[in-house]
Amino acid sequence: MSMLDTIGANSQPSSSVHLSASESSYLAALIHRFCYADDLSTYDPYDLWKTPLGFHVKNFYNCWPLFGLLPAGVLTIFDNMLNNDFRWFYRRMEYPVVRAFAALCLVNLYGKTQSEELLEYAKHHLEWLLANACRGYNGLGWGLGYRNAISKGLIYDSNTPLATMTPYALEAFVAFNKATNSDAFIDVIDRIFRFFDQDIQAMEEDEEILATSYAPFRDRTVINASSYAMYSYALCLPHVRTSQDRVLAKVHKLYEYIRRRQRADGSWFYAPQSGSFIDCFHSCIVLKNVAKTSAIVQLRDSDSLIDAGYGYIRRAFLDQKQFLFRRFSLKNKPGLIKFDLYDNAEVLNLALLLGDSEVSRQLLPSIIKHFCRGLDVYSQIDVIGALRNKNTLRWAVMPFLYAASQVL
Repeated sequence: MSMLDTIGANSQPSSSVHLSASESSYLAALIHRFCYADDLSTYDPYDLWKTPLGFHVKNFYNCWPLFGLLPAGVLTIFDNMLNNDFRWFYRRMEYPVVRAFAALCLVNLYGKTQSEELLEYAKHHLEWLLANACRGYNGLGWGLGYRNAISKGLIYDSNTPLATMTPYALEAFVAFNKATNSDAFIDVIDRIFRFFDQDIQAMEEDEEILATSYAPFRDRTVINASSYAMYSYALCLPHVRTSQDRVLAKVHKLYEYIRRRQRADGSWFYAPQSGSFIDCFHSCIVLKNVAKTSAIVQLRDSDSLIDAGYGYIRRAFLDQKQFLFRRFSLKNKPGLIKFDLYDNAEVLNLALLLGDSEVSRQLLPSIIKHFCRGLDVYSQIDVIGALRNKNTLRWAVMPFLYAASQVL
């Protein structure tokens, strides 16, 4: 019996999502295709902006939006309408977060099948992460792996580790140790803790609140980055080789910052600066990190915060007719995308985490119906209804497969 057959035969649907045999087999086949491989290089929705021309146009737009809007718009239309299938001038890349998600998917399935082959491949992905971590920092961290123009005067190079990418690797190493009941990667976990403790910077701090940087220097304050730091500290708590009280205090201060930044309707702006936006998947990530942290550390009034935030997501983003979640409730720039798999994968992950069987039972088949064609998965549906970005693993096949690995 092959590994794929083992998954299909041994996996049981979770209590919140009841899968048919064909649905179970289909999801198992997707996970086998995209996680059980030596090479996870992939195209990406950001491929255009990684090219020399795309990078300079994006950077020009960041500095002079009025003048940069036309060239950025022309390139966006070329990328979305003409080059999406051909991928001229683009190249596949390996992304650390893809390897982390692949390891997490396989560890999840190992917990249900006890197939040692799954653990072997999960370990292979973790070893890739170790070999491809960013260099030159106090701790161990991972980033995007390409140069990214963020805003006027702010550029991350390919060796910049990020507070939003590193937690997925951390979670994968912790999950592997837990699944194997071992300390195989305990030193790695300690080094990742040092990344958050020594490299990530405080952007805003007093006796009660803490907001952390996105990268290992004072760059910008983003709500989801602070939520990732909070969860990472909490996840490291049982493993830290320093004062747990000090780490616990950081968790509470980061949470208090997030709590105070929640708006009356339950939402968060992506960043506290003016001109920000409210989107679906970042909102889900903040709530997901609060929920996971609260399972480790008791947080003040976290149930109310989660209820308000989740209620906002269901009200503001859900297209009831399609049963898909929209990209934005508040935009700060135009776009060509109607629905994005990333948003829907993160809602599915959050619904599973919170035990919302009503959403998870309807959303999973809707994702399969709208984004999947055979064993290919598309990441976006544009404004004319066309499927775009086939098998782009970072954004957002892997977050979807992570959810699938929990319901098999």
